[in-house]
Parts: sequence; structure tokens; C-alpha cells
Amino acid sequence: MRTLVGAAVVWMLALMGGALAQQRPPESVEADASTRQVAITSSFTGTEILVFGTVENSRQPSPEAGTYDVIVVVEGQAAPAVVREKSRVAGIWINTSSMRFDAVPSYYAIASTRPIDEIAGNALLDAKQIGFDHIHMSPSGSETAEGGAVQTYKQALIRLKEGQGVYVKRDFGVTFIGRSLFRATISLPPNVPVGPLTARVFLFKEGRLLGEYESRVGLRREGIERFIHEFALSQPLAYGIVTVLLAAGAGLAAAFAFRKPA
Repeated sequence: MRTLVGAAVVWMLALMGGALAQQRPPESVEADASTRQVAITSSFTGTEILVFGTVENSRQPSPEAGTYDVIVVVEGQAAPAVVREKSRVAGIWINTSSMRFDAVPSYYAIASTRPIDEIAGNALLDAKQIGFDHIHMSPSGSETAEGGAVQTYKQALIRLKEGQGVYVKRDFGVTFIGRSLFRATISLPPNVPVGPLTARVFLFKEGRLLGEYESRVGLRREGIERFIHEFALSQPLAYGIVTVLLAAGAGLAAAFAFRKPA
């Protein structure tokens, strides 16, 4: 009898535990950036933005437990891009072929708790465009090339962007500072293209996507930089004349300042 009662108690406790587990709200992610507006001036030398967030209804016992993975992607507006291949012809290196892509992120930074190929499968990374190899880059309508050639040009473009510092990857750039709090620092180089940035945060657990969050960061010209840019766009002829006059004046001033005595 005691054995039956003990088994019944264990069974009831198991049922209660399962019911409580089912009543737990699912995990989700909430995130934001440390700033919503970055001013680009003539003295801009680059800056950093902090992307931070929290795992709602976290089941992680400690920051080091590794229960969750977080990926942060910050990307700029898509713009056309051309990749050219140089070949040696008659002893001279010249452009012999090229490929134009319709829409390529002007800036792309990715930070994660660990390498992304250890976090999720290629199908999910492709669907969310997470990682350099998973960015959707399609040749323009007039371009015709085999898949292997497209991939070759795509990899070459990514290398160029990395060399310019506008494509950045940090495999361990996201850190948990609590059971649910995490943060990542994203560097913006001096040559970052001006325009809106989109910050996307993805929460994973055991390869499953639990949630994602998106916020915007604006890059805007300010001061003399903004005045010159708007003047060049609104009055191109006047801008060209002023530029020529300034160049001529600078040349005359230099010639006068460094002239040789008679």
C-alpha cells in the first residue's frame, strides 16, 4: 500500500511540474541601442554604439551557463555595387570583367556570443541574412553569369568591404552581464556611409530562434559638413564654380607665400 501511495505522489508531482512548465511564458528578447542619432561632422573620426537587451522570462541560471545565444546585426542602407576583375594584358593590369549587384548593404557589422555556424543552421541564417555568406546579393538584370562566378564576385566584394572597415565580424562580441542582460559594442568607422542603420537582435536556444527585435539608428550630417553636402546637391553649378575659385585662390596664395626673392 505504501509503495502504491508513494508512486501516486511521485506521479502527481510530475504532473504538477509538467503543468507548471507549460504555464511558463515563452522566452523573448527586448533590445535597443545606446543612441538613436549619430552626428557626422567634418571632424568625425568614428564612434561606437552600444546594443543592449534582455531575455524576457529567462531560464538561464548564470551568465556563464550558455543557455542562450544572441546575434546582433547592424546594417546600412542597400545600394548598388560593382566588382571589377583585373587581368594582366600585354604587361599591363587592366579591368577585364566586372559584375554589378543591385542591392548590397553599405555597412554590415555582426557580433555574436559564438561563431554563428555553431548557433543555427544555414537555412535559418539564409532566411534572416545573418552573416557575410548569407547576405542576399543578386546581379543586376543585365548581368548573366553562372552561380559559381556570382559567388566568386560576392566573396571578392565582401573582402573589399572588410578591407574598407565597413564589414565587421566579432564572433564573441556579445556578452551576458547577468542571467538575462546582454550587450554588444559596434564600431562605426570614419568612412561609414551616411544614412539610417538597422540594428537587429536575434535570440537562439539550442539552434531554435526564440525571438528577434529591431531598432533604428540614424547617421546625419551636421555643421559645415551638412551645409556643403546640401549646397552641392541643391546648387551643383554654383558649387562647382565656388570649388574652382577656391582652388585657384589657394594656388595663388601658395605661389605668393613661397615665391623666390628677386
